Amino acid sequence: MPAEVSVPLTTTIPTTKYVVVTEEELERPYRVIIENDDVTPMDFVVLVLLTIFELGFEQSVAVMLEAHHNGRAHVVTLPYEEAQRRVYEAHHAAREAGYPLSFYLEPDA
Repeated sequence: MPAEVSVPLTTTIPTTKYVVVTEEELERPYRVIIENDDVTPMDFVVLVLLTIFELGFEQSVAVMLEAHHNGRAHVVTLPYEEAQRRVYEAHHAAREAGYPLSFYLEPDA
């Protein structure tokens, strides 16, 4: 009779990044950048760009392909709070679908 083997339980503790943004930084426009990954399907990326970032179909495809070929691409430039809200929505939609699609913000120069 084989010996019983117990598998240890693992717990993943999510990390949270806190960013302090000044009033001046809130007024500046921010660039939303999409990062390429090898898991998220291209059609899902295009759908997110269409629905959450409100790009046209051709522009969504062009942004997706630029990220695919160059590793990242500029999606849109928005005020900080709006950009942050849309990135949150995109990340939420991607995680709900089981994809690691990732966006980040950078100040517009």
